[in-house]
Amino acid sequence: MSTQEAKHTPLEYQTTHGQMNILGFWIFLAAEVVLFSTLFATYAVLFGRTADSPLPSELFGAEIVLIMTFLLLTSSFTCGIAIHNMRQGQVKPLIIWMVITLLLGLGFLGFEIYEFMHYTHEGATLQSSAFWSSFYVLAGTHGLHVTLGIGWATLLIIQIVKRGLTPVTSQKVFIISLYWHFLDVIWIFIFTAVYLIGMVV
Repeated sequence: MSTQEAKHTPLEYQTTHGQMNILGFWIFLAAEVVLFSTLFATYAVLFGRTADSPLPSELFGAEIVLIMTFLLLTSSFTCGIAIHNMRQGQVKPLIIWMVITLLLGLGFLGFEIYEFMHYTHEGATLQSSAFWSSFYVLAGTHGLHVTLGIGWATLLIIQIVKRGLTPVTSQKVFIISLYWHFLDVIWIFIFTAVYLIGMVV
């Protein structure tokens, strides 16, 4: 890559290795789409099969779901700001916005754990019915992905503090941003297909 080309190319794309890693991660995300599509399909098939356990409309509450949605979608926005700072070569703002992103993600997880504990207390457990099993597996898989994303991003922040912004660290940060935005998109589907529909049916 010429000096002129490098000047106008984002840092994460300036090496062939970085470009291939990013392409490979897009392929990984395609596999993740298949995973979540399977979970959504299973949930749809088992929807309403609650046996003697509570109905989703009896337990799903708009307030907590809206808070969770606000936290996660806001974290996607702050992650986008972090990437903008990265491309400007601003290490400190990048770290600050990444930390804010992770705090919002932790807030989301906290509310999700509270939600699961509340449902369990009300008699809707993983073993209660086919419907609740599919719900916990779908929402729990997403929550597990968020947890992994937080751990992954934390390690990257430590790496940036030690090594600064390089083509290697920048492509790693860009990849985690793709992952984080992907989880937000999945949550929008969960919010719509699971919670909104579950509240009215």
